Amino acid sequence: MAARPDVSLDEDKHSGSREKGLNRVLQILEFLHTTQRAIGVGDLARGVNAPRSTTYTLVRSLVDAGLLEMAGDGNRVYFGKKLYLYGMDYVRGNDLLRRGRQEVDHLSRETGETSELCMLQSGRYTIVHSSPGTRPFRISSATGLQIPLPWTASGRLLLAGFDKAAIEDMVSEDDLVLPDGRRLRLDDFIADIAVAKSAGYCITSGLVDAYTKCLAAPVFSAPGRVEATMCLVVPIDTSTEKTDDLIALLRERAARLSIVA
Repeated sequence: MAARPDVSLDEDKHSGSREKGLNRVLQILEFLHTTQRAIGVGDLARGVNAPRSTTYTLVRSLVDAGLLEMAGDGNRVYFGKKLYLYGMDYVRGNDLLRRGRQEVDHLSRETGETSELCMLQSGRYTIVHSSPGTRPFRISSATGLQIPLPWTASGRLLLAGFDKAAIEDMVSEDDLVLPDGRRLRLDDFIADIAVAKSAGYCITSGLVDAYTKCLAAPVFSAPGRVEATMCLVVPIDTSTEKTDDLIALLRERAARLSIVA
């Protein structure tokens, strides 16, 4: 009787190849998200440390699928409309995000201040929705922006349910260096997290820039589990009295948004 060929090695090889290809696709999408602009395929290949030929093949497949589009002169690539439509499907299907967007927009109109809904994504503070205030001086805030956790009031709340070891693993040395070159101590940051958890809100001043302070309140998805934060970004010279009023309003709206307050 003829021996039955062993196909397990071929199956493993194909499975590994598919997994490697999928990882390359994810790297491409993450790199484009990080750079926030259209980029040449050669630069993209260098950015994800992949062979140029492999990158060209994957980009062409993603363009054909509508997930990426060639931009401008046809030599650069960026996200396609289909990803935008997928994102809108996510918004419609995620109750917290859908209601959170509405709350943020309403809070911004009511206070005149820049308002944000923020979540933890890939170990970074991420603005998932932002609504600008009505001040002539606009505070920079953009949906999709990712910032190191120690730079933000929200970061001190989003990590409130993590133990010290998990926080140490998540925060790099570079994350502790502020834009102006000052370096935060990790132990101080961890202590800030405990204070914010106990207080039920957090205020930081002059961390991202010298002109603003951030007010944040937690949104809970379960007892003790912070799923998101609602934030207001205000001028650093906002009075203590007004800051207290804004914190009270922010906590009220965050509690209303929480599944479990």
